Amino acid sequence: MEDLGQQLKEKAGLTDEQVVKVIATMKDFLMGKVPPMFSGFVENFFAKNTKPEEEDPLG
Repeated sequence: MEDLGQQLKEKAGLTDEQVVKVIATMKDFLMGKVPPMFSGFVENFFAKNTKPEEEDPLG
């Protein structure tokens, strides 16, 4: 998600706060579109890719 967030900032001129809201909206949208059996995949994907920088051991 970091690459997506960077592209949203560069191409759409979004702030960090706006990027967080856009990605959360994308997650909610996908959760509403996938069958319940796949919701875990969506949750894991976004959980793994949306951690705040201060929690990321690789920086």
